[in-house]
Amino acid sequence: LYLRKMNYNELSEIPYFGETTSNITLLSLVHNTIPEINAEQLQVYLSLENLDLSSNLISEIKASSFPRMQLKYLNLSNNRITTLEAGCLDNLSSSLMVIKLNRNRISMIPPKIFRLPHVQFLELKRNRIKIVESLTFQGLESLKSLKMQRNGISRLMDGAFFGLGNIEELELEHNNLTEVNKGWLYGLRTLQQLYVSQNAITRISPDAWEFCQRLAELDLSYNQLTRLKESAFVGLGLLEKLNLGDNRISHIADGVFRGLTNLQTLDLRNNEISWAIEDANEAFVGLSRLDKLILQGNQIKSITKKAFSGLEGLEHLDLSNNAIMSIQENAFAQAQALNTSSLLCDCQLKWLPQWLSESHLLQAVNVTCAHPEWLAGQSLLSVDPDDFVCDNFPKPQIRVHPETTVALRGTNVTLMCTAVSSSDSPMATAWRKDSEVLYDAEVENFVRYQQQSGEVLEYTTVLHLFNVNFTDEGKYQCIVTNYFGSNYSNKAKLTVNELPSFLKTPMDLTIRTGAMARLECAAEGHPPPQISWQKDGGTDFPAARERRMHVMPEDDVFFIANVKMEDMGIYSCMAQNIAGGLSANATLTVLETPSFMRPLEDRTVTRGETAVLQCIAGGSPAPRLNWTKDDGPLTVTERHFFAAANQLLIIVDAGLEDAGKYTCIMSNTLGTERGHIYLNVLASPNCDSSQSAIVHEEDGWTTVGIVIIVVVCCVVGTSLVWVIVIYHMRRRNEDYSITNTEEMNLPADIPSYLSSQGTLSDPQEGYSNLEAGSHQQLMPPAGSYVHKGTDGKQSPQVCYQCLSRMPMHSLILTAKSSFAHEIGEHVHGSPGQLQKGTAVENLGGGSLGGFSCDLSSRVLCYSLNCKKTLQFVLL
Repeated sequence: LYLRKMNYNELSEIPYFGETTSNITLLSLVHNTIPEINAEQLQVYLSLENLDLSSNLISEIKASSFPRMQLKYLNLSNNRITTLEAGCLDNLSSSLMVIKLNRNRISMIPPKIFRLPHVQFLELKRNRIKIVESLTFQGLESLKSLKMQRNGISRLMDGAFFGLGNIEELELEHNNLTEVNKGWLYGLRTLQQLYVSQNAITRISPDAWEFCQRLAELDLSYNQLTRLKESAFVGLGLLEKLNLGDNRISHIADGVFRGLTNLQTLDLRNNEISWAIEDANEAFVGLSRLDKLILQGNQIKSITKKAFSGLEGLEHLDLSNNAIMSIQENAFAQAQALNTSSLLCDCQLKWLPQWLSESHLLQAVNVTCAHPEWLAGQSLLSVDPDDFVCDNFPKPQIRVHPETTVALRGTNVTLMCTAVSSSDSPMATAWRKDSEVLYDAEVENFVRYQQQSGEVLEYTTVLHLFNVNFTDEGKYQCIVTNYFGSNYSNKAKLTVNELPSFLKTPMDLTIRTGAMARLECAAEGHPPPQISWQKDGGTDFPAARERRMHVMPEDDVFFIANVKMEDMGIYSCMAQNIAGGLSANATLTVLETPSFMRPLEDRTVTRGETAVLQCIAGGSPAPRLNWTKDDGPLTVTERHFFAAANQLLIIVDAGLEDAGKYTCIMSNTLGTERGHIYLNVLASPNCDSSQSAIVHEEDGWTTVGIVIIVVVCCVVGTSLVWVIVIYHMRRRNEDYSITNTEEMNLPADIPSYLSSQGTLSDPQEGYSNLEAGSHQQLMPPAGSYVHKGTDGKQSPQVCYQCLSRMPMHSLILTAKSSFAHEIGEHVHGSPGQLQKGTAVENLGGGSLGGFSCDLSSRVLCYSLNCKKTLQFVLL
């Protein structure tokens, strides 16, 4: 082994030492004037492993500067190097392990300049590198330590250190970094020591340590951190030493150290975290293995009982350079040194001298009383135990705490806090939100003296929050401080709510059956409102029962698959939060082509009977119904009546001419449907005897019953359907001629939908309201009606017909005719009233000749001669 040191010789080139040159392993040429590296001059150093050319005048390293050699250590520090040519170190790649380029003038590192797979240590301190680009150090697979202090680095691009698969130590002190984030830490999975002190770091991103979770030591001292969020150190479960000293930390979130289960040393010196000790919020919970805690210079004035809760393994506690005035009993048992001259030596401190004596710390403490006045300047250890008294309360005491408040967005909120003190020491207040001081808050302070066992100073502070927004939510606390210490109020939670407001409202929708219905609804508010749906004011959805309903919360959409008629209705979108709620409605209209609700049935009746043809229609919108006969128009006479919106065609006193094919045509906007009914009329004996009339009357009542049942069964759903049965039989004997009645009043319970043809919703023709009453009137078609016998001649017999049979207890006879009272007088002598079971027959002689009715039931009777109509109704 041959060593050659030629330092401080003003050499201008690399010297040649003759035959021994090839055996030299270490060559030191420090502090010479060599301006460049010459490959020819180094060619003869066949065994050279260590070359030190620091403190020379070298300005660049060219691609041809080094020959191929087995160099392991290269020191080019303190030169004037500004340029590194591509490939300048390639000839050393097979052996080089250490490179030092400190104190040069390098401002940029070309990409892939370090293709040196065996290098383990690289130093670039005190250069002029401002930005480190991505993949700058790719090719240094074996690098363990990288030092880049004092470069003025302001930006580290994402992946700046990617490729350093074996890095253990990274030193970036004295630069201008402002943030720690996972972008520039990407790929540093083996990193164990990271030093970034003396930068301008103000923020640690929540996921900063995702790619370097093997860190054992982290130095963040002398930066500009003001708060530590709960996520500041997530992922650093192996961290053993953390230095946060000399920042401006005033807020430490609850649980920020909870995941640091292996931490042994925590340095928080010279920050502003007195509240963490004074407010007893257990800031150090989770640090069960912590051995050393440094809290010097944090303006701590009092120490509470729970200040160091959770620090079971703490052996060294440094509270020096804090003006501690009060210490609660057993607040700490780990203190190794205590230095304070500001103690408030009252009854609460009586325990401390004995504890110091028992802990054998008398030689390591310097504690002096500052209050009360007669003990000022006296050592705590020399105070008589009887002198530790609580005659007053110089330290502020909180009397009125701020109250938890719930407010609507945009309103004003006031929080108040009141403290008292027996000392005339000036009090100062501060407000904190989520444990962080509010420096620009709108605060009013009031001071007054009051007599309370002596003169007491009362201090009130009021915090005004104008036009509150969601960012104002949090926990508020007031702090009152004077010379003797600080006191902290309870934390008052402010919650800001906002009524829901719609971003999207459902729109009315018309859709065919079988399709997909889509209703949108979205709302905003604070807290975010819950969206729910109702149908027709209820939550019983047919679609939900059948699992055809789907709600997509992320898309604010409500779906109904395979829409059916029962899905039609009003849908309400309900937006609700604790501030209130609102709703928006949309009508879902379901369209359905016309269809027959029951099969059409052919009918066969005997001549003179009533024929009822049924055509029960379904569809949406409600279809319009029309009837034809024998593929032609239906000729409507006084014997033809329509019921249930044309769904029933009633033919009274059917004759042979009524036989044929009847077609029911239903149509709406979606289409038309037709159906056929064949009516067959059989011949019957003529009504020319009283026995025949009785038979026909009995058959008529049977027909009435049938019609009643049909109408009740046909009318859809929710309304009571009054049954209309019209029964009309006219017979005429040879002595009388029969003509139309001028009026035909229906009973009060007969609905008004018997009319000529129209839609289900159209008003029916032939109806008009009676004067000032609720009864309705049916006007038969114009023209006379004369019943003819089988021989074609007019019958001389008087026939009567009662159109409805309904049991009742008593009847009242009403008529628009002038002889209404006359009929009542003939029966009972009491105008207008008839009793059940009373018959009216041939009343009034010639004036009402031929008129007869059985009043045992509700009836509609009319006189064939006088053309008068009488109506009997319930009392």
